[in-house]
Amino acid sequence: MSRPVIGIVGNSYLINDEYPAQACGTFNLDAVRYVCDAIPVILPADPALISVAEALETCAGFIFPGARPNVHPSEYGHDETEAHGAFDRARDGLALPLIREAVARGVPVLGLCRGFQELAVAFGSTLHPEIRDLPGRMNHRMPPDGTLEEKFELRHDVTLTPGGRFAQIFGGTTVRTNTLHGQGIDEPGARVVIEGYAPDGTPEAIHIADAPGFAMGVQWHPEWNAGADPVSRPLFEAFARAAHGLARAA
Repeated sequence: MSRPVIGIVGNSYLINDEYPAQACGTFNLDAVRYVCDAIPVILPADPALISVAEALETCAGFIFPGARPNVHPSEYGHDETEAHGAFDRARDGLALPLIREAVARGVPVLGLCRGFQELAVAFGSTLHPEIRDLPGRMNHRMPPDGTLEEKFELRHDVTLTPGGRFAQIFGGTTVRTNTLHGQGIDEPGARVVIEGYAPDGTPEAIHIADAPGFAMGVQWHPEWNAGADPVSRPLFEAFARAAHGLARAA
């Protein structure tokens, strides 16, 4: 049996600050190829280049990875402020409707960092523009200095709902994760079920209630060291089982 195709939503950026490009982190590609045993395909983050229908015809699952730009606050009914940072409206235009339609059809969806926030916003959540400014919250942002290993090091625990979907995947109710994000969920949408929290109360793991397929997201970056990390690997394996199952049924 051929390996299923997993679509990884890319990011637009400038090479040498002038040449437009679409790409995604190699760690995401490696996680799909070596942990999920699937074919990674980068989807351009622009609805002018690929439609939701075309993406769904091509892929047996989708990963929505992290990115520097944030979801535009108009997508959840808030006004834009300087604290919201940079945006990528083209990615918003593809990712949010693709998430909704994929979830409706039971196509597996895994959101990572910004992708976690996209999954939350797609189902009615609002976001804090800068959670480190909230009383009692820690700074979840990427450390400004150090090697990649130091920036992606495991920095805090996440406490999971006993008996929940994440606890079943990880085989316990506490996991250790990295943290490299500035925004976070404010008010969750009606179908957004929060199953994991950082020690400061920041939501870290969600699933979509009543989704007919795999529809989960984490606020951290499990793609880092995905093949060896005891938390990352089972998460990608659970996503892969859903994608392989859909591919076999097609």
